[in-house]
Amino acid sequence: MDKQWTNTFRQEIEDFKRTIAAFDKGELDRKAYKGVSGGFGSYAQRDASKHMLRLRLPAGRLTLERLKFLADCVEKKQVGRLKLTTCETIQLHDLSAEQVPALIQAAADSGIYSKGGGGDNPRNVMCSPLSGVQPGECFNPIPFAEAATAYLLSICRDIHMPRKLKVAFCNGVDDCVHSAFRDMGFMAQSDGTFALRVAGGLGAANPSMGVLVEEHVRPREVLYYIRAMIDTFCQHGNYENRARARTRFMQEDLGRDGLKKAFLDNLAALREKGGLDLADPKVPADLDKGRETITHPRAIPQKQPGLYAVKYHPIGGLLPADKPAQLYALLKDMEGTEVRIAPDETLYIINLSASQAENVLAATGDGALTQFEQSVACVGASICQQGVRDSQGALQAMVDAVRAAGIPDGALPRVCISGCPSSCSAHQAGAIGFQGGVKLVDKRPQPAFRMYLGGSDRTGKARFGELAGTILEVDLPALAVELGKAAAACGQDWHSWSAAHPQERDAIIAKYDGTQCSQHT
Repeated sequence: MDKQWTNTFRQEIEDFKRTIAAFDKGELDRKAYKGVSGGFGSYAQRDASKHMLRLRLPAGRLTLERLKFLADCVEKKQVGRLKLTTCETIQLHDLSAEQVPALIQAAADSGIYSKGGGGDNPRNVMCSPLSGVQPGECFNPIPFAEAATAYLLSICRDIHMPRKLKVAFCNGVDDCVHSAFRDMGFMAQSDGTFALRVAGGLGAANPSMGVLVEEHVRPREVLYYIRAMIDTFCQHGNYENRARARTRFMQEDLGRDGLKKAFLDNLAALREKGGLDLADPKVPADLDKGRETITHPRAIPQKQPGLYAVKYHPIGGLLPADKPAQLYALLKDMEGTEVRIAPDETLYIINLSASQAENVLAATGDGALTQFEQSVACVGASICQQGVRDSQGALQAMVDAVRAAGIPDGALPRVCISGCPSSCSAHQAGAIGFQGGVKLVDKRPQPAFRMYLGGSDRTGKARFGELAGTILEVDLPALAVELGKAAAACGQDWHSWSAAHPQERDAIIAKYDGTQCSQHT
């Protein structure tokens, strides 16, 4: 960012110091504080004496410099809890009021901005995590995701949207960024253009696939489309009712055709004005680290011969506090390496030779061992003030039970667990998804989760799951074990067994099902 922008940000941080101090003293209530802190990517946790800070990491890129910053946060600033997020960012948790502004400034000094990380702002711009190295990709969209980030940060002080805006870029192979149902989703195509869908989104009310508004967006014109979406949202979004203030509700209010027309009208006006064209990105030279090979389930061959990406999934997306320092010490002398954060809370360490991959595999052996252990869970109600259920505790209980039962890998899929209807885990797009709520047992509310089946985020085959039942939290481990045993007994993976034996699957779920789960926000 330019000098004027960063100088303004420094002054904003100084002002925020006074705001968070006032909240810490009880001079400002939660609602008023949230209205300010969200713009800095920070919120008070359920325990109001503790805070979180969300770092903006465009395209999920955790460069060596950024990795070093995280290591320093743990070592020098006593940050003890790190959470990978489904928007390809990292959250720092359990911070004191004094720590937050200092960390915001230290992050900015390292080129990491929390500005707009919460509140009614454009959020972290996402991108397929293996962009630039993934076999079969149409082209690398990272330069355009980063250009979008810079533009959105440059204008975020000047716009007032009804709610947040999420932008994602897919490389045409891996749509784990959910371009099909983001506020804006750019899908790379083989002809070198993007297909663009807008006004999609998850959540308890009105989950919607995006509206296809353009089939061939020239990459150099990406900023025109982003600004057109902002203008459309500001013109037609709901400023009176926050429950209906997301872009997906414009599909209802305007109709899909009306939304497309409003968007294209704004686009035409912006094109006539001009000034938002991007230059063609510079294509970096491929690394050459030899042609040695390695075979390992977590070592993924890149499109560059002789190079590998190593997959590391800390269970629940909870990154061990010592891991950034460990990875930095290992990677700092490896040319061209960096870490990518995926929306499923996985880290990919890219541009490794075979021998380097072996060393990284050894350093990341504490992560998930199976597909089920790669499940996604939000931070949960023990920390998040919006949370209803402890999604982290629910996941760990299921993992422990499945391990103890010896369920083979593949018999259960990756599941997605959200502690409330906000769908921070994208549970509606999971093969199995859980949404925190309550269930009445003998007329008494008990902790429970709504269960969804059949969602998918596969490229070109995105769909939302269907409600399958309401399961007491205490019963989740037993349900997971019984489903896994049934699939394993048939010698099938989850997806094959679930498709071939829907009646058996549904009968097992019915044993644990009950009255409809209440929705709480």
